[in-house]
Amino acid sequence: MRHILAIDQGTTSTRAVLFDEKMRIKASAQEEFAQHFPASGWVEHDPSDLWSTTAATCRAAIERAGGAEIAAIGITNQRETTLVWERASGRPIHNAIVWQDRRTADLCRRLKAEGFEETVTDRTGLLLDPYFSATKIAWILEHVDGARARAEAGELLFGTVDSWLVWNLTGGAVHATDATNAARTMLYDIHKGRWSTTICDRLGIPAAMLPEVRDCAAEFGMTRPDLFGRPIPILGIAGDQQAATVGQACFRPGMMKSTYGTGCFALLNTGDTPVRSTHRLLTTIAYQLDGKPTYALEGSIFIAGAVVQWLRDGLMIVREASETQRLAERADPAQELIFVPAFTGLGAPYWNAECRGAVFGLTRGSGPAEFARAALESVGFQTRDLLDAMRADMGGRFETAMRDSPDAILRVDGGMSASDYAMQFLSDIIGAPVDRPQGLETTALGAAWLAGHRAGIYPDAERLSEDWTCGTRFTPSLPTALRETRHAAWRRAVEATLSV
Repeated sequence: MRHILAIDQGTTSTRAVLFDEKMRIKASAQEEFAQHFPASGWVEHDPSDLWSTTAATCRAAIERAGGAEIAAIGITNQRETTLVWERASGRPIHNAIVWQDRRTADLCRRLKAEGFEETVTDRTGLLLDPYFSATKIAWILEHVDGARARAEAGELLFGTVDSWLVWNLTGGAVHATDATNAARTMLYDIHKGRWSTTICDRLGIPAAMLPEVRDCAAEFGMTRPDLFGRPIPILGIAGDQQAATVGQACFRPGMMKSTYGTGCFALLNTGDTPVRSTHRLLTTIAYQLDGKPTYALEGSIFIAGAVVQWLRDGLMIVREASETQRLAERADPAQELIFVPAFTGLGAPYWNAECRGAVFGLTRGSGPAEFARAALESVGFQTRDLLDAMRADMGGRFETAMRDSPDAILRVDGGMSASDYAMQFLSDIIGAPVDRPQGLETTALGAAWLAGHRAGIYPDAERLSEDWTCGTRFTPSLPTALRETRHAAWRRAVEATLSV
């Protein structure tokens, strides 16, 4: 039996997952690695950690599967994290600057003041923010001695994590990325399908540094023979949220997925039409197959599962995350606590990094149960805000997609989606069904499908959609009037938080 090896390189750990011919998990391995915080708001990774944990987990997963035959490799990765290395030696010239890093905030403010954000959004679909790769590259070129001159001489290469792994897996033979990762750099014109000369020139980034952009299911070279005993083709790449979109089989316009990890990322498939957001959502590429991009609207919530971690580690009112459901079910229904978890500001559709968290409606009777309920419900409220913004951006097209596609409901994954209470409230507050798949490993599955489909082992997108299996469907039970009353109270709480 042939297998597909999926590399899932995340922000805090690297996983390798081996899938069999029926897309079932055969074996897996995971390793955490160090986070580096050299200054306030700065977040870095040692590039050698990203590579060494990838090689080690791949070997461990293969060994645990008894040396299974590997037909192809698929890669999914933390997006926007930025690396620059020497073309000749492969040696990084600086630590990887992580997507969370805010060191280029001042540069972004200056570019906004110049009116440059309109150009960025017009070409890339993104907002001008330190979150993305472009200003990170500019920072490295500005602050590492000799870097700019070396880059202009063609001696340095840039890559997101997928490119860095491909470079190392192939022994430096391939410098490439896929369209979904390219679309998160703030350098890629998602309409023309090429790097933007205008943006590169403005930021002083030589085009020679940039990787070749390929489809998500494409040839990305062969691994070095010494790594896994023989060369293995790399046939699929997608950024983590896009890989989850594929793993959830959201292939038709109007289909949505929302991944609940530390934060939350919701993507709405808009088909072959890139929808320009007027509500500060991101227009991005969901996936690209056979040279044809499929677009999406994306909204990012900074705090989702992290709110449960705060209950555990900050307030210490639970020992395990799973206890929050039992507590929430015991909460006094007469108390209407609203928790706005703006620990690091609010993401889409607000994009306010300065506001901070707040709790409204406290009484002397408020206790752990009420806090647990408010924390879980905050995720549903924030998701409702994203979906409302998507509906407004799509206009009549949203309602048409919902009507024409029977699958145009919200599919969820990620650790927090295991909470029945949180998912039922999510369904109640958005007034629509929420489907949780049987398996929650959708990100790794998406990367595996891209590679396996390219290898001729896995079915096409239509068949994958047919084979997708719902584990639990949550349907709304909250009366419409109460739903809107509760959401209006949430919006008042958000407005109060933003005004502080």
